[in-house]
Amino acid sequence: MLNDPLLIIALLACFAVVVILMMGINSFRRGGEYARANSNKFMRWRLIAQLVAVVLILIFVYVRRQSGG
Repeated sequence: MLNDPLLIIALLACFAVVVILMMGINSFRRGGEYARANSNKFMRWRLIAQLVAVVLILIFVYVRRQSGG
């Protein structure tokens, strides 16, 4: 199953969500002007990355069910 390129792409998308989430949390931790300038940007990026990850996971599940594996 780990040989499936769609699964690897979906896992990378999930990892990207975690990285962006950590960047957003770090932004809140730093506070001040940096947080004001970047917090909403990181939230938007995370939401977009999360949407992409969920869509990729759904495509993976659909393709696996269609192929019978």
